[in-house]
Amino acid sequence: MSSKSFSSMSRRTVIRGLLATGAFGVTSRLWACTPAPPQSQTGPSPTSGQTLKMGFIYVGPEDDYGYNQALSEGRQAIASLDWVKTVTEANVPETTAVQETMRNMIEEDGAIALFPSSYGYYDPHILKMAQEFPEVQFFHTGALYQEGVHPKNVGSYLAYLIEPAYIAGIVAAYMSKTGKLGFVVPKPISIVLREVNAFTLGARSVKPDITVQAVLTGDWSLPVKEAEAANSLVDQGADVITGRVDNLKVIITTAEKRGIYCCGYHVDQSDLAPKGYLTGVEWNWGKFYVNYAEMIRAGKTLMNGEIPHVIRGGLKEGYCKNSPYGSAVSEEAKKAADLAKDRLMDGSLVIFKGEMRDNKGNVVIPAGKEYTLQAPELETIDWLVEGVAGDVKTS
Repeated sequence: MSSKSFSSMSRRTVIRGLLATGAFGVTSRLWACTPAPPQSQTGPSPTSGQTLKMGFIYVGPEDDYGYNQALSEGRQAIASLDWVKTVTEANVPETTAVQETMRNMIEEDGAIALFPSSYGYYDPHILKMAQEFPEVQFFHTGALYQEGVHPKNVGSYLAYLIEPAYIAGIVAAYMSKTGKLGFVVPKPISIVLREVNAFTLGARSVKPDITVQAVLTGDWSLPVKEAEAANSLVDQGADVITGRVDNLKVIITTAEKRGIYCCGYHVDQSDLAPKGYLTGVEWNWGKFYVNYAEMIRAGKTLMNGEIPHVIRGGLKEGYCKNSPYGSAVSEEAKKAADLAKDRLMDGSLVIFKGEMRDNKGNVVIPAGKEYTLQAPELETIDWLVEGVAGDVKTS
């Protein structure tokens, strides 16, 4: 944790001590039937010359070699600014514990913008806190924000990893000899399913008969199940594997030990598999955070409509990227992947377009229809594309 971080234990200890001695009294937000007005430190955005205090909350450790590390690296892009002060707390579960963390960051640390960064933080936790603290801005990674339904001080931001996932699929297909790829899936939710689909579509653009075996673990970080899934995929003939779990360290090292190829996710993990690492799918959270910090410093807010409630983008916007190619990647694979990247950047390649069928034979995108990067349909995908096999339940 950075030098600008504060101890989660000390904050919680103070809160619990105050509650035990009755220091909050009957006006405490913890007990009131209706939300109390926010305290003075939760007021409007700072003016020029004032310090902007921003809070970041992670479901896992900041050095997990995966999702949480990528978020932490993004935070460091603004933590170095002399007009920004960041406070962080890691290993916060998707329970009411995150509400306590958010409340502490607002009331004790004076945070006016919070970035709780796990899927399960949004509903009901962020939505509840946003109602309790209407002058604090809450930004979530990937929430399906609904105007008129959700509080105005809630925003959603996300990089569409379908583009780098598609490119990784191309590389995987070129390097596969068995025609079988593997994908370890944590949860069968839209944000994950569409990336499994994109990886598969990229691979099948090279080899139309290639298959992707998907294995569900059931949660973001279950190392034992991830090791079992990776070994099972190799035993079934997959010679390139990847996954969308929070930390691919187990999957990548298993692939390297078993002598097959792998593709990474979230951050560059090439040093874990110097022989078999092909490429990876990476976030660039720092670009989001710097943009938000600059808008807030300028007095813009979600509430006044000057900060968009939903921000999305891909390779063109610089919100994501692929890891550098590994030493094993052929020149033919690099050329094909680079061409696809150029076409995604200029808009001439659309990944999700009809006619497209799911892996049950149903038409999910009719002929003549296409979902470009900003299409709302991408937010609600609940199907797996033709070519994906496995025990992932989507309904």
